[in-house]
Amino acid sequence: MDLAHALKVALETGKVKLGVNEALAAADEKKAKLLIVTSSCPNEKLRNERTWGKIPIYHYEGTAVDLGQACGRPFPISAMAVLDAGSSAILTLET
Repeated sequence: MDLAHALKVALETGKVKLGVNEALAAADEKKAKLLIVTSSCPNEKLRNERTWGKIPIYHYEGTAVDLGQACGRPFPISAMAVLDAGSSAILTLET
């Protein structure tokens, strides 16, 4: 799967929360189906865990700047929560 394409499709057709605080809030409210975390995420627990509660965490190999660029955003994104994948196959990522 082309991760950059899957991210863009999820952002366009699904529902996604960007940023550590937004992602954690969605996870704590049990709205998130997948968390995506970069290697430069400031939250150490997110970087080191495989799940948050029962929500899987995908560890993006790049930095927050890389993830921001992959999402087509002009700012760094260190974590994001996928609430609804839309037309994307992003929920099939191996965590």
